[in-house]
Amino acid sequence: MIDKTAIIYPGAEIDESTEVGPYTIIKSGVKIGKNNKIASHVVIEGNTVIGDGNKIFQFASIGSVPQDLKYKGEDTKLIIGNNNIIREYVTMNHGTVTGNGVTAVGDSNLFMMHAHIAHDCIIGNRNILANNATLAGHIEIQDYVILGGLCAIHQFVRIGESALIAGGSMVVQDIPPYLVASGDRAKIYGINRIGLERRGFTKEEIEKIKNAYKILYRSKVTVKIAVEKIEQEIGKTEKIEKFTSFIASSKRGITR
Repeated sequence: MIDKTAIIYPGAEIDESTEVGPYTIIKSGVKIGKNNKIASHVVIEGNTVIGDGNKIFQFASIGSVPQDLKYKGEDTKLIIGNNNIIREYVTMNHGTVTGNGVTAVGDSNLFMMHAHIAHDCIIGNRNILANNATLAGHIEIQDYVILGGLCAIHQFVRIGESALIAGGSMVVQDIPPYLVASGDRAKIYGINRIGLERRGFTKEEIEKIKNAYKILYRSKVTVKIAVEKIEQEIGKTEKIEKFTSFIASSKRGITR
């Protein structure tokens, strides 16, 4: 399952069910699980752990050192889960000791061409990063997020569950769950209704999220008061609590 032109360094661990294409380089310390398909001319290095069922396309660079001048060769990690699609020229760096020490990618994500995952990023499940979506260091992307092409996300920003970021956006503050953001610098334009419907949210749940959005963005009160009003007037359902707890825990402030 490993092409004869591939270069596998001593100490690399690759499950026998994984395919490795021509001229791919896999260095010492890399651990790769079952049923992965790794195309030609891929470089995988560093303390990198890859789960099962991933597809990595040609010319991807996985596990290279962080693009951080403070990095001095410390033993940090990149961990990739299961069933991800990693397209051409995607780059993923491992973590730094000034962050979590780990860059972590969950399951069933799609990383389109030229997407960049910088050091210490935490990526959840079932996200889509379109072509040239770029993450700086220490970013958290929750689940079911869509980043349009040519997005750039500032370091330490968090993107909440089921948020939609339009192509070409420059995001410098947190995006709460369920919302649509666009622009340079990004602003909020409403809720991601279509995305929520596709996920199976009920009409009642979507209506409550819409009302929460209106309280936060249209009632002309402080964020703290808005969160209190949402909890009092709409209640602490599971979906609403994700919305309010995300806002309350924001350190950079939310996009207004």
